[in-house]
Amino acid sequence: VAVETTQRSVSLAAPAESFPAVDVGFVYPPRLAEGGVADPLLGVPWVNDREAILRSRQKGETIARLRSAGLPTPETVVVSNPADEATLRAAFDAVGPPVVVKPNATSRGIGVTRVDDIDSFLGVCDYLELVHDYTATGDRSFLVQEYIPQARDYRVTIVDGTVVGAVERRADGWVHNVHRGGHAVSVDLAVEHRSLAEQAAAALGIPWLGVDLLVTDERSLISETNARPTIDDAKYHDGFWTELAELIRRIGSGG
Repeated sequence: VAVETTQRSVSLAAPAESFPAVDVGFVYPPRLAEGGVADPLLGVPWVNDREAILRSRQKGETIARLRSAGLPTPETVVVSNPADEATLRAAFDAVGPPVVVKPNATSRGIGVTRVDDIDSFLGVCDYLELVHDYTATGDRSFLVQEYIPQARDYRVTIVDGTVVGAVERRADGWVHNVHRGGHAVSVDLAVEHRSLAEQAAAALGIPWLGVDLLVTDERSLISETNARPTIDDAKYHDGFWTELAELIRRIGSGG
C-alpha cells in the first residue's frame, strides 16, 4: 500500500481518515517534515526508520561511522559552509588534487563535481555558499573527497545484513549514477566485496541498504550508501523477494 505524504493535506483532528491502516512501514518518507506527521499518526514500526534515512543520507555522518568501524573509505574532509578561505585551502590540501566536491545530503549524483586545482575549488565553494541550500534538509555542508581514478563502481543491495544482488554502474564520464546518464549491469561480486558491503550495513545498522563500492586493482572503498535503493529485478538473486518479505514481516512483528 502506498502511503502518500506529499502534495496533500492531513487532518490532525481525524488521523484515521488521513492514512490507510498498515502494520509496518517500509522506508520513512523522504521529506522529513511530512514524515514527522505521518509517523505518529500511522503508529507502526519501519524497516528503515527516520534515523536510518539520516545516517545514510548525510554523507559526512555515513563516512564518519564507517571509518569509526574501521572500514575503508575515500579520504574525506567535511566542510561546514560558509567557511573562510584558509579553512577551504586546508581542506583541499588535506585531500590533495584532484578532489571530488559533494553536497552532504543530496542523492543521484546531484551537485557532485571534480576539481583539479585550488582556484577552481575556491570558485566552486563560492557557488555553494551563494546557492546551495538543499531543500530536503536545509544542509549547506559539503564533502571534499579523494578522487579515485579508473575505479569500478558497484551498487550492492543488502537485505537484513546479507547481499541480495549487485550491479556495476558504467558511464562515458567519471560520474556513474544511473540518474546522471550511466547504465547498470548485473554482476557477481567477489567474496571480499560482498563482505565489505555487509560490514557497511552492519556498521550503520540499516536493514535495507544500497552500498556503493569503488574498486581498483589496489583498493576497495565504500563511497556512499542509500537507505532508499531503487527496487529493480535485474540486480537481485532469485530469493530476493522472499527475503525482503521476511524482513518486512519480522519488523512488523516486533522482531
